[in-house]
Amino acid sequence: MPSLDSAQQFLAAHGRVLDRRRFERLFLGGDAEPVRAAVAAYRNPDGGFGHALEPDGRTPHSQPAATEQALRILDQADAWDDDLVRGACDQLQATAPAEGGAVFVDPNVEGWPAAPWWRPQEGASLVSTGQILGTLLARQVEHPWVETATELMWERVDALDGSGAYDLYGVLRFLDHVPDRDRAERALTRVEESVTRIVTLDPEATGEVHGPLGFAPRPDSIARPLFDDSTITAHLDHLAAGQREDGGWTFNWPTWSPAAEADWRGCLTVDALDTLRRNARLQD
Repeated sequence: MPSLDSAQQFLAAHGRVLDRRRFERLFLGGDAEPVRAAVAAYRNPDGGFGHALEPDGRTPHSQPAATEQALRILDQADAWDDDLVRGACDQLQATAPAEGGAVFVDPNVEGWPAAPWWRPQEGASLVSTGQILGTLLARQVEHPWVETATELMWERVDALDGSGAYDLYGVLRFLDHVPDRDRAERALTRVEESVTRIVTLDPEATGEVHGPLGFAPRPDSIARPLFDDSTITAHLDHLAAGQREDGGWTFNWPTWSPAAEADWRGCLTVDALDTLRRNARLQD
């Protein structure tokens, strides 16, 4: 059984204020307002988020990945803030590519430290658009960006062929929360082959692998029926056993910056505990 006390000590020693506030909110009965304030510290005047809220992009400028993290955290911690969300949607609308949605990395990253895979690209990104949109749909946000992005995601999902793991994260996040549930279930049958081709079922596999909990982290995730109970149990066991001696969890992709590594470990420690709790694998 993971130790919440050890995780709290790890966050106190290594984690951002943001992740300490998330931990307090999710596991210690903390208030929502400190989480909102911590998220708002990463907000820019244009309404977007930056300042390494997504640890791999160290630019202060607004980036879709940072905005995705901000919205996800506000939702996860039940610290939703209509003003912050409206500003984020306005910024997404103002900077959207011609077809709508959001790019993967905005060119304003140039000149700032970032992971080697953070490269600006033109056009809407499935991972950025799908994950941002999924959170907004879960909260039933109404905004022109949401409407255009929803149309775009359906077009991309209908034409999907041989997508990679990160695109599928965006697609499945969208399908988890889009209101048209019948269409979502039909779309799942089209992406099932891609998911089963990419997913790593061995919980002990090393390297930058993508396990079932990445695609279906919650019992009610749309992709959860793609995996049998024994597989999910094995991966939850592995996640629970992933707490290191220092009290934190870590990640399986390349490390490029000590600051980014520390930020990611704090972020993922809270996320690991949250996943375990939502799957009834963590005692209160």
